[in-house]
Amino acid sequence: MSIYLSGLLWVLSASVAAAVIGYLVRRLGQDEGRPSNNDAAGQVFTIVSGLQAVVLAFVLVTLFDTVTDAREGAYREAQALVSVSWAVDSLPAPTGDEARGLSVRYLQTVVGEEWPVMQQGGQVIGPGWAELDRLRAAVLQAPADGEFEEGRKTEAITQLGQVYEERHERVTRAFDRGVVAVVWLVLILGSVVCVLLPNLFGGTRLFPHIVLVSTLAGALALLLFAIFQLQNPFSGGSQIGPDAFLWALERLGQS
Repeated sequence: MSIYLSGLLWVLSASVAAAVIGYLVRRLGQDEGRPSNNDAAGQVFTIVSGLQAVVLAFVLVTLFDTVTDAREGAYREAQALVSVSWAVDSLPAPTGDEARGLSVRYLQTVVGEEWPVMQQGGQVIGPGWAELDRLRAAVLQAPADGEFEEGRKTEAITQLGQVYEERHERVTRAFDRGVVAVVWLVLILGSVVCVLLPNLFGGTRLFPHIVLVSTLAGALALLLFAIFQLQNPFSGGSQIGPDAFLWALERLGQS
């Protein structure tokens, strides 16, 4: 099922449920005294809905920032790896060819083995770390004669450190991610309370009342759906692909 159909299903389900509850409350409940509840119910609704809006906005913005950081981090990792290969090319043979081969092998591992696991939210346990360690050993053991070659070797080591750092962030985001259970409890219960409270109001006709509560429920369901989709930056609505690493393979002549 596409993300658009899934989102529409969330919204319609919440709207229909809220409409049914609103209809039953108006038809089966006691109308007497309900209009006098408007002031008290309005104050409670304002407080609850305000708090719920703040929590929803905070969680949604945090996840959006996480997705943005994950996308930029993938490009930083790929660019740093390409910089390592370019820097090592200036060192005596066969270090350049060895480093390029190890870099290509690492990129192919990320694209072919690690990315499908990350999309499922699994823990990356493939040979990626070992391949980086072999690349690091090749750079450290490379001979460097003169100030220029020493500078290029230092640059390669610096860029390789960036690769390690960004890789750690990437695999951590894919595995240790999402909204914890207690936050989901707050989001869902808070949304339910926000939808139920308007049923205490009086004075509106049945049809406008059903439209109001169903619209509110649909809007809250849409926000919850967005939060659900943004939990894993590498799947769902965010769906960060391995474009950065495919670009790196192309730059290294392995497209």
